[in-house]
Amino acid sequence: MPVLLVRENGRVRGWPAYVGAVGLGAAALALASLWTSGAWATGIGAAVTTFSGLAAERLQPRRRAAPGGNAAASGADVLLRTAAGRIPTLRRLDRPEPAGAHHADGHPADGSRTPAAAPAYIRRDVEPQLREALGRGGFVLLVGESTAGKSRLAYETARALFPRHAFVRPLGRGALPEALRVAGQRRRAVLWLDDLEEFLGAGGLTATMLAALPVPGRRVVLATMRTQEFRRFDAREESRLTGSDRDAWRTQRDVLRQAEVVRLARHWSPEERRRAAAHGQDPRIRAALRAGERFGIAEVLAAGPELLAAWHNAWAPGTNPRGAAVVAAAVDCRRAGLRTPVSRDRLRELHRPYLVARGGGDLQPEPFDEAMNWACTAVYATSGLLIGNYSQGYTAFDYLLNAPGLPPVPEHLWQTLVTRVTPAESYDIGLLAHQEGRPRRAAEALSRARLGAVPGADFLLAITVGDAGRPRRAAADLAGITRRREDRLGPDHPDTLAARHQLAFFTGEAGNPHAAAGRFAALAAHAGAVLGADHPDTLAARHELAYFTGESGAPAEAARQLTRLLADRLRVQGPDEPQVLATRRSLIWYRAGEPARTEAELAELLTDAERCLGPDDPHTLAVRSSRAAFTARAGRAAEAAAAWESLVADRTRVMGPDHPHTIYARLEWARALAATGRPEQARTLLTRTLGDARTLLEPGHRHLRLARELLAGLPPAGRQQA
Repeated sequence: MPVLLVRENGRVRGWPAYVGAVGLGAAALALASLWTSGAWATGIGAAVTTFSGLAAERLQPRRRAAPGGNAAASGADVLLRTAAGRIPTLRRLDRPEPAGAHHADGHPADGSRTPAAAPAYIRRDVEPQLREALGRGGFVLLVGESTAGKSRLAYETARALFPRHAFVRPLGRGALPEALRVAGQRRRAVLWLDDLEEFLGAGGLTATMLAALPVPGRRVVLATMRTQEFRRFDAREESRLTGSDRDAWRTQRDVLRQAEVVRLARHWSPEERRRAAAHGQDPRIRAALRAGERFGIAEVLAAGPELLAAWHNAWAPGTNPRGAAVVAAAVDCRRAGLRTPVSRDRLRELHRPYLVARGGGDLQPEPFDEAMNWACTAVYATSGLLIGNYSQGYTAFDYLLNAPGLPPVPEHLWQTLVTRVTPAESYDIGLLAHQEGRPRRAAEALSRARLGAVPGADFLLAITVGDAGRPRRAAADLAGITRRREDRLGPDHPDTLAARHQLAFFTGEAGNPHAAAGRFAALAAHAGAVLGADHPDTLAARHELAYFTGESGAPAEAARQLTRLLADRLRVQGPDEPQVLATRRSLIWYRAGEPARTEAELAELLTDAERCLGPDDPHTLAVRSSRAAFTARAGRAAEAAAAWESLVADRTRVMGPDHPHTIYARLEWARALAATGRPEQARTLLTRTLGDARTLLEPGHRHLRLARELLAGLPPAGRQQA
């Protein structure tokens, strides 16, 4: 889930939500096996080799492999075509798997190797809504969790409505321009974008590309998207973005805003289960129904739970621990933001630290070739844990990406990836790191993207550099970006306003709150005139104006501004929006009065934040920071020390040890330790934190000043406080 990054003393600023951690769809890589022979043409390729003569023909010559060994990044992107090289019509597409549906368990009773027919289609409750949306034409997006049955529902509905329409399916982002061209030339066409997240991001789909394509009744864009990816772009997440329309996020959000969204639940309703029971002669459907209501029927048919269990069980000594490590590396590649499949050689390199971390040789790991065979072998003839083949590379089955309890992507994996990917992939990876509150990771990746001339990388890099603890450098870079945008786009363009917002913010962060307040006052007035008084960007500028007013020495005026802002945000956004919670927190900070009332307000806010955002959201952690600070003000030093210690552990886990918020929490923990009569522990913590911070933060950073002030206030070494 996208995060909301917050500063310790009341100011809140969001991150660009971003689509990431995805790979090619199962059918795309399965179809790639049609031109790959041998033992490595594994995964689910065998299941699709006989679909009505369909083949994935190349639209361009093979190019040399891209840096990093990712074959799929080399340009081998294709459209789905018939064996004769034609774009099929939907009525010729007589199986759902080429549309992206996961293959289902089962083989014919005669024991032949020919894949069994797909299970009977079971009408879903949302089908009438999807039919109505498609009947209106345009761009329709079906959203649901992995293995919820999105692709099957979309395929069956589109085939019934548009049997004579051309089925234009790009099998990778590089084929998108050709797909748009082909669909635009057809009198009747369905542009099929299974796993829409694949086609967003650097060099991906834009609102402009879509604008001229749909024609009601003739040309339709039909897409699917995982719920976890779509959440990064809904209205709630938009409210997290102050400085608003950061380039990449806005481009992708604007694509999604053109879509009519239909949502599909993973769990099946009682009526859907009754309809499934009518097909009980199919042993696969009977087995799915016997699984109970814990899983959706489509989820069981795709063997998602079995695959997850197989991965977990493979870590046992003497089973397939190396295979489990290979799968872990592939999963984390997707979670880190790598969209393209990973080559076999790269997986050989990436999996080793995972294996060592779980016991290495003590696990009696199998040879690497055996591990790859195991990971690619289909479970119940559905899919393997890895999907792909030797020539195209491998990607983790998407069901595994949201497995409960997955730890953060480890540093070793991220560091290896970022040094080997293309500039466009660096951009994707950097944005995801930025979103997850890892600014130093993001800065490294976005630096590579900027060197590769990826559009927008300079702006996002400047923001990331500032968030990593170098606000003066960020302000200098943003001053130039703002001037260029004003000259190129004009003063009223959203991108220009976004650059002004970031410039004003980092001006204040660099130690000049008066100048920042002046900039935000001008920006709030300008944004209100251009975008409207209730626009999220206008409200965000007002929030920052109030914050820097308070930091300039006028907390009472800041509280008055925040009171008015809170009323407007409640009216426009509702009580549970993240920025409403942020405004409440800032108001509590600057209006702090009677301690009991303040603590009660913070306790209520923490409850609301945990309910709306979850316990690990950085905003929730910031509310805990405020509570710890007020606990210390109330004189309960021991309680404050425990609260700061717990917060340090959680921020280190969620944001990493080098994030400025983590450093701040360490400093306040040391302050609380000193207040409880433990100056030597405080000195040790402060000395270590100051040493770390010097390497992370630019000279003069407020955290460095605080660390030195706290150290200077301790009694001389060896002397206890009176």
